[in-house]
Amino acid sequence: MARIARWDRPLTGRLDRVRAWTNMLLADHGIFRLAYLNAHRVTPRLWRAAQPAPTDIAWFARQGVKTIVNLRGGREHGAWPLQREACERHGIALVEFVLRSRGAPERETILAAKSFFDSMREPALVHCKSGADRAGFFSALYLLIHEKRPLDEAMRQLSLRYGHFRFAKTGILDAFFEAYRDEGAAKGIGFLDWVEHHYDPATLERTFKTGFLSSLVADRLIRRE
Repeated sequence: MARIARWDRPLTGRLDRVRAWTNMLLADHGIFRLAYLNAHRVTPRLWRAAQPAPTDIAWFARQGVKTIVNLRGGREHGAWPLQREACERHGIALVEFVLRSRGAPERETILAAKSFFDSMREPALVHCKSGADRAGFFSALYLLIHEKRPLDEAMRQLSLRYGHFRFAKTGILDAFFEAYRDEGAAKGIGFLDWVEHHYDPATLERTFKTGFLSSLVADRLIRRE
């Protein structure tokens, strides 16, 4: 709570900004994102990426981005006030749609996605910390629900190409879509209908198994959020 209170307030001067940049670059591993933001265009109306720095937000503003969707939920790092300030400066709406990457997706969150997509000003940029897992899951939901794209196309947003490890704990996101493919799509049940009436998060949690090596890389070496 102390960390949240520290960063969930306006930056009031140069020293505040230096502290925020230092925290973003070191504590939040942003120094690696300066070299590679893991930014990709999902559709002409949606980008996905890792946590952007203010300079990245300026670039996305020049590309016409009107909304930035923060999936991280926490406000425990200097990136948060820097991002909020940059969005205000460039006239970009900053909104939150909190997702988790290591647990079964929550039914209420998935069902809320449709209205969220409908109300989102586009073009939009969606980001988590690394741009690999939650950003991929959000993008897959966007394609499946909002764009009405095929399930296989949507699932390609969860790929090693973006740094996603399907055999680590984050693979539960793949398992969620695979459960729909086997239990819903195979029977002609629509995605949101399956989520509302058939999806069982507890069963998904119980049956999902992780791989040791993938979990070691994702959780210990890369330190995914």
